[in-house]
Amino acid sequence: MQIEQFEDKGLAHFSYAILSECAREIVLIDPARNPQPYYDYAQAHDAKIVAVIETHPHADFVSSHLEIAQTTGATIRVSRLLGADYPHVGFGDGDSFTSGKLTFRALNTPGHSPDSISIVLSRAGRDVAVFTGDTLFIGDVGRPDLRETAGNLTARREELAGQLYHSLRNKLLPLADDVLVYPAHGAGSLCGKALSGANSSSIGAEKIGNPMLRPLIEAAFVQELLADQPFIPKYFGYDVVLNKTGAPAYAPGVQQVKRLAPSTALPAGVLIVDTRPEAMFKQGHVAGAINIQQGGKFETWLGSLVGPQESFYLLAADEATREDLIRKAAKIGYEPLIAGALVGTPATDATLPVLDVAAFRRHPAQYTIVDIRNPVEHRDEPIFAGSLNIPLPELRERASEIPTGKPVVVHCAGGYRSAAGSSIVAAALPGTEVLDLGEAVKSFQLAPATH
Repeated sequence: MQIEQFEDKGLAHFSYAILSECAREIVLIDPARNPQPYYDYAQAHDAKIVAVIETHPHADFVSSHLEIAQTTGATIRVSRLLGADYPHVGFGDGDSFTSGKLTFRALNTPGHSPDSISIVLSRAGRDVAVFTGDTLFIGDVGRPDLRETAGNLTARREELAGQLYHSLRNKLLPLADDVLVYPAHGAGSLCGKALSGANSSSIGAEKIGNPMLRPLIEAAFVQELLADQPFIPKYFGYDVVLNKTGAPAYAPGVQQVKRLAPSTALPAGVLIVDTRPEAMFKQGHVAGAINIQQGGKFETWLGSLVGPQESFYLLAADEATREDLIRKAAKIGYEPLIAGALVGTPATDATLPVLDVAAFRRHPAQYTIVDIRNPVEHRDEPIFAGSLNIPLPELRERASEIPTGKPVVVHCAGGYRSAAGSSIVAAALPGTEVLDLGEAVKSFQLAPATH
């Protein structure tokens, strides 16, 4: 038996291939959008992929389960409650199947979603591991607020939080302490709020170290779980539906994106996502463009700022980056939204001025300061007293709330988000001087009130 963990660092996503060496069979759990790594693993081990299990319809990435099944003939197993639109076998409490000497047993573990399942792996009658999806993380548990409006089954967050309480205590914690825990996400995922950087654990270790598993009555658990959850990106509901339906094949979707010449004239008024470094963007860009820089979390911010009903043009600094960004967009199912992708900029009819940090430091009251961090960051780690907090995911809709009587300074915690935020504010408030504090924010402590 081999358990191979695949990690997508950008989405903090873990997927798994479990190999039965005697049967030369592989069972996949929660595969990512690109199926090629799983095919490569199967080829390297001279094995056949016979099953794909989805622990739930994921909100934060698109799964390749349907494409893999169509390519390999593997059986897809999902919760009966999912209402999947593709051929599948229902898999829930009381269901199991074998591959060689391995047995895969389903547990219904609702809470993160109404249709979540966890998968217990046994060998020779002994439980070895449990694949917990988004129900139990290392050091945390899944958030219960993503299925109020999306999916075949919907439920209020309070109801799901209560279900999660019982799933953890009645289904997962009774497993033996030495059973390994393999979740679908790690630190950095928006499917929880305090995930550990570890990639695996055990039931016994989580009983000791996971604060959400300490003795709590249900009401206290629900209250603590619902407090201070991170924002919900715009694309999450879209991906739930796409995973319930089954996504189209990955490679053809990437190939069908139009690659445009740098000199292409773009239609007026279209949404442009300019991914070049912020210094290049500020020196010259298409008016109205959003600067979402190429980086480790590009796909998350793309899906947080651009809605799934929008189409956009994608600008990159070079061809290799353009191809990488198209692949990242495809991980969240956004490749059909790309009207065209090009290198460089077709026009540079707008610039953003560079902030005189020393002048700002001397007289912060002469500026309107906009903090685009999340509300919890703004509350717990104040930087400028009296600053206006509009979180970046809400900024396109709320930029009109920003007073325009003074120059506007936009900041986050480290500079990446403020590059996007300042570009959004500048596009929304023409005629107003908009400045990006950028990485210089790290040198500031709590400053006097600005207004």
